[in-house]
This record gives sequence, C-alpha cells and structure tokens, in this order.
Amino acid sequence: MIKQKRNKTKIVATLGPTSCEEEIIEQLVLAGATMFRLNTSHNTAEEHAKTIDRIRAIEKKLKIFIPILVDLQGPKIRVGNLIKPIPLEVGMELVLEYGLEQTDPEIVPVDYKGIADDVHEGECILLDDGKIKIQVTKKEGKRVHVKVLHGELLKPRKGINVPGSTGSVSAITERDVEFIKFAVEHEADYIALSFVRDKDDILLAKKYISHFGADIPVISKIEKPEAVENIEEILDATDAVMVARGDLGIELSPEKVPMVQKQIIESAFNHRKTCIVATQMLESMIEEPIPTRAEASDVANAILDGADAVMLSGETAMGKYPVEAVKMMAKIARDVESSPFCCYNIDLEMNEDYEPTPQAIASAAVKMADYLGAKAILAFTHTGYTTRLLSKLRPQVPVIAVSDMEKTCRKLNLYWDIHPTLKNWDVDLTDNLLKKIDKLLLEKTTFQKDDRVIIIGSIPKLITGRTNFVRVHRMCAFQ
Repeated sequence: MIKQKRNKTKIVATLGPTSCEEEIIEQLVLAGATMFRLNTSHNTAEEHAKTIDRIRAIEKKLKIFIPILVDLQGPKIRVGNLIKPIPLEVGMELVLEYGLEQTDPEIVPVDYKGIADDVHEGECILLDDGKIKIQVTKKEGKRVHVKVLHGELLKPRKGINVPGSTGSVSAITERDVEFIKFAVEHEADYIALSFVRDKDDILLAKKYISHFGADIPVISKIEKPEAVENIEEILDATDAVMVARGDLGIELSPEKVPMVQKQIIESAFNHRKTCIVATQMLESMIEEPIPTRAEASDVANAILDGADAVMLSGETAMGKYPVEAVKMMAKIARDVESSPFCCYNIDLEMNEDYEPTPQAIASAAVKMADYLGAKAILAFTHTGYTTRLLSKLRPQVPVIAVSDMEKTCRKLNLYWDIHPTLKNWDVDLTDNLLKKIDKLLLEKTTFQKDDRVIIIGSIPKLITGRTNFVRVHRMCAFQ
C-alpha cells in the first residue's frame, strides 16, 4: 500500500473567492484534491498568477506534484454589467444590444458584437444556465427584441446560450490567446479549450501554445452538439476531454446528457485519452454541508462509467463548504473503487494509433501483476506516454511512475491511480538501480521483503513511446 494513500480517481477543484488563499488550498489538497482549475472567465491574469504562486508554495511544502489547469473562457456569450439585477417576469419585453456596461435601463448589454447576426426571429435564447428563457420577436439593426417565456432574476455576467446556433465567432478569442500566453509563462500543466467544435479548434490552440514556446496538453471541453458529433476526430487530436455538462445540458437538453456522457467516456477509453466529468456534481454543497443522494449517485456513476477524474466547480470556487465538498467526493470515490462493481484489469484491444510495443508491455504488466500477486507496477517514464496507456487498463494495483521530468510528474497526477515521483536515475537494470528501487518502495509504501513488483521502462529512456522491457522484481533480493 502507498503510505500517502489517495483515491484512484483524481479530483479537480476549481479555485475562486472562497478557496484561493494558501491555507484553504492546503486543506483542499489534504482532503483529496489532486489538480486545481483556474477559471479565466473570472479574475484578472494578475490574480490568477498569485493563485499559482500559492499552489506552488503548497506543492513545495507538502512535497507532492499538483497540476494546474488554465481553463479558457472561449466564445462564451455573457450579459454585461447591469446597473442592478433585473427581475424578469413572463411576458416582459426586452432589448438586447452589444455592450459591456448597461447605460440604458431599457437595454440589456451583451458582450458579443455578433449577437444580432447569430439569432433569428422566433428563436429561443437561454440565460443563466437555462433558468431564464426568452424568445426573439424581431431584430432592428444591431438590436434584438425579445419576450420573456420563463422569468427569473437576471444578474450581471450570466451566460447566454442559443441552442442549435453554430455562431460565427472563433473558438479561440483574443482573451484566450492572452491566457494561453499566460499559461505558458506561468508553466501551467494543462489548458482547457471551451466550446470545441472539431479537431481544427484543437489544432489552432496547439498552434498558439507552440508559438509561445511550450507543449502544454490540451483538454477539450465537450459542451456543444457539434463536438458530440465530432467526438472521434476530437479525441484523435486532443490530449484529454472534459464532459462539461453545464452548457452541454443547455445545448442538448438535460435528458440527453447521461447517455452522451457514457458515450464520451467510452470513446475516451478506446482512444486511451484521459476523461474528466464536470459540472454540478455536488452542486447543493455550495450552500449545504452534505450533498443530495442524487448528487452522490451522480459522482459514483461517473466513476463506474470510467471517468479518470471528477471535477468540482462552484462547490469549491464560491461555496460555503469547499473542503467538505472535496472530502465528500473523495469518500464517494473510495467507496466506488472498493466495490465489486468497479472494473479492473481491463483487456483493451490494440489501438493502431499507438506504438504496439508499449501497448503490449502495459497489458502484460497488468496481467503479470494480477497473476503473480504483485503489490505494484513501477513505470519508468520520461513523457508519461506508456503510463497513460497503463492507467487506462485500470490495474488493480497502484502504479508508481518514476520520471526525471518535474512537468511529467505533475501531468501524471491527473491520470487514474498514478503516483508520480521525481528521480533522475539511469535506467539500466543493474543491481545498483534495483537497490534504489527497493529503497524508494520501502520509503513510500508498506511493502516488505520478497513482495513482488512489476517494472516497466525504456532503454534508452529518452525515446518517447519506446517502452521496451518488463521485469518481475522481488524486493530486497540483494540483502
């Protein structure tokens, strides 16, 4: 057993007003959070930079690896800043017009210049995650006249969705480009791309990342119907996916989301890509100290479906109980992972998009660990390539990933049941290396003499995706 035992399923926590201070960040990590998300829809680059500094300070203090996700806003259309919230009642008539600030009480500002071009008479528009529904009655130049169908208090900066509309705006905005540069400069570990439609959006994002001199993995957020239709090409191009159920549920309608979620997770498995399930997982814990039974079931079923990670948004960013929310999610994950319903040692077919040798060795390592009763799999990795393949096979024993790259160790901490450690060792399988492995395992685990460990890696070690050996090691055999 790993001494610093954590869940197999990783937990992503969004930081915000109630959780961005160093003390709370540390409590979130100790509660079970393994990655932190910075939502660039809110706060300035300077504020996010301070949060990153706090995360890195906690990382150093606790001697662990904490990946940071910079989540781009994308072409999200929002209500501008209002003079005061507007109580909307059924039958009321409003005017929408491009603007960032409300200067006329009769006009609702919208932060998208093309709003009048992208909507049509008779079309319905949803605001504030679908709580408000309005219908376009006519257009006059750049103004859109609407009638309220479902009312609610309209607050500033709430999201606007036009279901069925493809829109004319680019998937990557000028603001996104600035935050891509920010992510590179501050050495973020992942960048999340919002409102992805197809592989071209991902390739464009990677082009910008490369332009700024980095190779940061991209997580594609699936929240538009076009993305669901193009999920296979998206998975070919992306590094990971996020089932972003908020906007997805608005664009598709809520009843379709559960089956789409299962489809995306299954496709991610087939493509050997990491999958995060997000949005409203423990939503009631924004206000309450315990979740509803339905929310607990939602988290459990996402894990049973095969999610590599589950994410908290408002629960940790602005909720009253951020630490309790993480603790609860960790408890649910542990219960699921120890249940007979959780699948382990999955036998996946060979994927022609990956080198056959690393796939074969990863599969062999999982089977050998099972047959021999090994306590763990120890994987030497430079980039994390084979370790990701190994993670998707869901070995029943933990995977200890030994890398010579700090950025790889951070990246690995999003992968299911991967425990990274930083060591710049020569991988030569000499007696000296095996003694180092014994010492590491004795420090980090409760393993004992004669326990078996399966070792995989590459000789030479610096060639990506060239894992070429597997070895059965009996601990302390040299004593």
